[in-house]
Amino acid sequence: MDLARKRCKPCEGGTKPMNKAEARKNLKFAEGWRLKGNSIYTELRFKDFRNAMGFVNRVADIAESDGHHPDILVYSWNRVRLTNSTHAIKGLSINDFILAAKINQIK
Repeated sequence: MDLARKRCKPCEGGTKPMNKAEARKNLKFAEGWRLKGNSIYTELRFKDFRNAMGFVNRVADIAESDGHHPDILVYSWNRVRLTNSTHAIKGLSINDFILAAKINQIK
């Protein structure tokens, strides 16, 4: 399944979040991402601050285009941690894995 070709769909409260088994199954389509609680995350290291921020800006463009936004942490001048979860349902949805797959294309 090529999740990077899919589009995120609005997820309203009242929708059930993905269970752990479903999340683990979908992780195979989001290489380099790990499951933690009700979210998935990845950490990346860049050559310098400029490259880290360039990457963050590309992530922002993808997220805005799909209407699904990760939590982004830039730390130690060249590291970025991205965390995906669907806040409206307080857990994971397929949107989180779609966004992860799209982000993986620009790493």
